[in-house]
Amino acid sequence: MASLNVNSVLVVLFLTCGAVIATKENDQIIKENNCETKMGFPCVLEAFTSIFETGSISNKCCGELVMLGKVCHSALVKRTLENPLFKYVSPATIIAQSIQTWNNCLALIDSPSPSA
Repeated sequence: MASLNVNSVLVVLFLTCGAVIATKENDQIIKENNCETKMGFPCVLEAFTSIFETGSISNKCCGELVMLGKVCHSALVKRTLENPLFKYVSPATIIAQSIQTWNNCLALIDSPSPSA
């Protein structure tokens, strides 16, 4: 249960506190594209866990991530990396994991369903 609380705090920071220290470029992209309103909280949590920790992302949340769009996805990840809480993580590793999560979701959403 404590893990859920920590994840919840991290996601809230991912969505809010990072804005204070984020670069103008990422903030502008996020604001202009309404990035923070395009995914439901449970899917934000799944995507965050998939990228910043060790976790998987469901088909439903992959759909929401793809609908969020690559521009928003990248800007939100970059803004999160600017938060001092993440100063000890490797940006290269997180960006690589972010790209992998994006590509996996895109392939899942683009592939025809077995019933088709």
